[in-house]
Amino acid sequence: MKSAEIRAKFLEFFKNRGHAILPSASLVPENDPSVLFNTAGMQPLVPYLLGQTHPQGKRLANVQKCVRTVDIDDIGDNTHATFFEMLGNWSLGDYFKKEAITWSYELLTSKTEGFGFDPKRLYVTVFEGDNDAPRDMEAVEIWKSVGMPENRIYFLPKKSNWWSAGNDGPCGPDSEMFYDVTPNGLGDLTHDEYLKADENRDVVEIWNDVFMEYQMKDGKVVGKLSSKNIDTGSGLERVTMISQGVNNIYATDLHIDTMNKIKGSSTNYIEKSARIIADHIRASVFLISDGVLPSNTDQGYVLRKLIRRAVRHADICDLPQKTLIKLAENYKNIYKDVYKNIESEWTNITQTLLAEEEKFRQTLKDGLVYFKKMSAGSSAGVFSGKDAFILFSTYGFPLELTKELAVENGLQLDEKGFNENLKEHQAISRAGSEQKFKGGLAGTGEMETKYHTATHLLHQALRTVLGEHVSQKGSNITAERLRFDFTHGAKMTDGEKKKVEDLINAKIKESLPVNMVTLPKTEAEKTGALHFFGDKYGDNVSVYFIGNTLDNAFSKEFCGGPHVTNIGGLGTFKIQKEEAVSAGVRRIKAVLS
Repeated sequence: MKSAEIRAKFLEFFKNRGHAILPSASLVPENDPSVLFNTAGMQPLVPYLLGQTHPQGKRLANVQKCVRTVDIDDIGDNTHATFFEMLGNWSLGDYFKKEAITWSYELLTSKTEGFGFDPKRLYVTVFEGDNDAPRDMEAVEIWKSVGMPENRIYFLPKKSNWWSAGNDGPCGPDSEMFYDVTPNGLGDLTHDEYLKADENRDVVEIWNDVFMEYQMKDGKVVGKLSSKNIDTGSGLERVTMISQGVNNIYATDLHIDTMNKIKGSSTNYIEKSARIIADHIRASVFLISDGVLPSNTDQGYVLRKLIRRAVRHADICDLPQKTLIKLAENYKNIYKDVYKNIESEWTNITQTLLAEEEKFRQTLKDGLVYFKKMSAGSSAGVFSGKDAFILFSTYGFPLELTKELAVENGLQLDEKGFNENLKEHQAISRAGSEQKFKGGLAGTGEMETKYHTATHLLHQALRTVLGEHVSQKGSNITAERLRFDFTHGAKMTDGEKKKVEDLINAKIKESLPVNMVTLPKTEAEKTGALHFFGDKYGDNVSVYFIGNTLDNAFSKEFCGGPHVTNIGGLGTFKIQKEEAVSAGVRRIKAVLS
């Protein structure tokens, strides 16, 4: 079964069961400041999982574009991917365990409506229970009722079968489905044998049903939710791998043409490097199509790292320079009919990839000058770990390249010193990233809510002062400040910044209410409500407007919240900094006091 057919079959299955089909959101979160990218299908639905009414109803399904970099060191194995598509269905206070489990099993095993997988290769895990919640015998009985043998259902602890988003919000046990990918099949497994098979990756997770039944506060389960939700997820790449009878995602129709092109162009073909190239180029194509540009911070830093790693591994495989563009064209052909912005942004995608490759090659030249200077001053035939780290962090030199250069110059690399510097750097990075990666339901506190509403005021004020060419390119919100990226071709003058501040503070003094109305998308567009995140909206949308009526509102945008009810309590708005992010994109950092 081709990947496109799997995508379509999944959506049709849940459409026939009363689910509204939503388009994928952008990879860059619109309203969630807690992560750099959408890493799961549930993230764009955060406000609705917290209780807000979704304009499309209580049953939802979609295929969501996702990027995860936490497993970047695993890229090149059989199943991990930086970019992937997550098949997901949700119940917002409607159905619960019985329907979720039954439909999961039906879709996986049905030869008519589903994927037709062999049920004899399926294994299931459920929550074993603890002081917060009982052993999930209800899930076990439902699994048995659909035909899953009891000896293929395994109880696992909270670290494996419990889902929570950070320290606050909905949480609950989950049930995960694994598929035997060995050539001959493993058959029935004891509990310990199953754990060993999982460790060896002889079984691969292909579905997860989360039963959001409990409430967590300050890291502790404090009670049950007033309504129960279902959140499910299944990776398209892994489903495609199993459906096409191959043992890795790079042998599927999503990657095979790219892999063959790399092999045909390489004079030093290395399978893992080829997989890294394919993975990183695909992810880069999608990131650029969603408005991300290479930079030294946040999303742009991740994109830059992906492109540069792809260049480095292309060199390892002895691929001709500028081959990455030709590889990117494969992904354009595969995805252009599914995600329209890939074709519409193609010129930008190719120009960005070319420019970043050229810039990195110049950086490598500069790093080589630094290496020669440092090696000339090396003592006792040792190239210091500190200098190796500087080459790595400043010039993007991979450790193996520094090793090669050291050997060529008769030096021994102090790898221990390098690793110590690297660990210190990683510890600092993790500490600074805690707010960004603390979970999908973070960022809904009082100050974050105020700052989110303030971004709407800022967006409209910028359009009023600078012109209607201004459009949002991204935002990041913490409890301390807001950051807002927007299109504009010149540095703002002090006078322009003051006009923006004065306009926002004048509106705050008017104590305007914040209202929300649900409208069909076509009607919402006619109101003039702003929306700049691609075709991610369903047939009905939520429009938040600041003012007494929709017609005379100061600001109106498609949005999912969260918002204050009246802007009178926001405080005083102050721009702290205005700077360039990339060509044609500016950034404002501002605070409320």
